Amino acid sequence: MKLLASLLMAISVVATAVPALAADESASKTPKPDLAKGEASFALCVACHAADGNSTIAANPVLAQQHPEYLVKQLQEFKSGKRDDPVMKGMAGTLSDDDMRNVSWWLATQKAKPGFSKDKELVSLGEKIYRGGIQDRSIAACAGCHSPNGAGIPSQYPRISGQHADYTVKQLMDFRDGKRGNNLIMTQEAAKLNDREIKAVSDYIAGLR
Repeated sequence: MKLLASLLMAISVVATAVPALAADESASKTPKPDLAKGEASFALCVACHAADGNSTIAANPVLAQQHPEYLVKQLQEFKSGKRDDPVMKGMAGTLSDDDMRNVSWWLATQKAKPGFSKDKELVSLGEKIYRGGIQDRSIAACAGCHSPNGAGIPSQYPRISGQHADYTVKQLMDFRDGKRGNNLIMTQEAAKLNDREIKAVSDYIAGLR
């Protein structure tokens, strides 16, 4: 009788656990991005980021070909206020999670146009920092996270090759000065750079391809 009772108890536990597991698996599945809806939603962003995500305004980032997971994270953090920007907070505030996913995956399908460096005097310093860091000041090489050609690592580190130098300068200075606080690693690394070094590495990144 004891053995029979134990078997019945085990069966009961398994029967209870299976539906719960199926429910968890179902909840973990996210809808497939709808690229057509993503393109339609991006119409609100065209004035600042251009129709294909290749912004022609140096203060606004190129979004074309960016890793979608990174874009979703930034939109969520603009909306929550973790990343502070009044304009983007207002824009992101109108987007649902599905909207963010659709827009981000659509942007990932757009081909980024190559950028170029402008300051010949600083570009060699920028290359040195990007590829090798500054060892005596414990500044890590940017290439370690963003890859040698700036393509980044999907789901982890953003694509930065060809990004507008003006935009990158502002982001690095904001990280350094505590105005942007949504990435601890970038805050720590940017804190070690002076203005000239920030401008140099930003200009070098603009020409990466």
